[in-house]
Amino acid sequence: MDYLEVTFKTDSGYPLTDMIIAELSEIGFESFEEDENFLKAYIPAENYDNEKLRSIQIISSEMNKISFTEKLIKEQNWNEVWESNFQPVTIGNDVYVRAPFHKKAEGVKYEIIIEPKMSFGTAHHDTTSLMIEQMLDEKIEGKSVLDMGCGTGILSILAEILGASSIVAIDIDEWAYNNALENRRKNKCKKIDVRLGDTSALKDEMFDVILANINRNILLEDMKVYCDYLNDNGILLLSGFLIEDVELLKDEAKEIDLAFNNMMMKDEWIALKFSKDSIVSK
Repeated sequence: MDYLEVTFKTDSGYPLTDMIIAELSEIGFESFEEDENFLKAYIPAENYDNEKLRSIQIISSEMNKISFTEKLIKEQNWNEVWESNFQPVTIGNDVYVRAPFHKKAEGVKYEIIIEPKMSFGTAHHDTTSLMIEQMLDEKIEGKSVLDMGCGTGILSILAEILGASSIVAIDIDEWAYNNALENRRKNKCKKIDVRLGDTSALKDEMFDVILANINRNILLEDMKVYCDYLNDNGILLLSGFLIEDVELLKDEAKEIDLAFNNMMMKDEWIALKFSKDSIVSK
């Protein structure tokens, strides 16, 4: 599959990166590389719509002074491009995420190896980091886990490391599906069932923990399905959205009798925890 790399720059002096990423995620962009001076965003070439991109208000506004350039990346060149930009990342003192060509780290509890290909979930983005931090705060050992929109499979791999009894990892993108399978092998995981599809890929099964790091619209659309597959006293961990989306998600959760537990935040990005049939303060 060919991808389009779109590089954004702004002369406004305002930190617009997180807001741009949120908007780009809504129109099909799958992965991002951030720097102080630019943002690179990647989308399957066949899904790219220049007019739709230009219609995004934050990009079209003259006040923000955002410019962008486009570059086609052929499938066979993608690994070289991505590997050249991929750096290891440590979350707290617990989780170290690296590519196979990076050196091992000393003094960390958990190491995850991610083959850097065109899949979301290398822990560089705040939403993946937030999900990992949430998981580290939970008791995963012995529990069944569902990872919706699994991307690279990083959260599923961490779930197995933390002692989950079984994990189902699902992504609608074939590239992500294949990358998750590859990363499952590289981390010698035995308990992860990787599936291609959306919620229709779920079978007659229930879960103690459901992870969904996607985007606001899909979360709002699928939260009822997640609830239906969640065991009593199970937890739902969500990320992939901004602070202004929180009340929408909390309202939807309330409608389906999920209790709000807590919220974590990095910059403008949010992670929420809900539980089913638990007594919490509202």
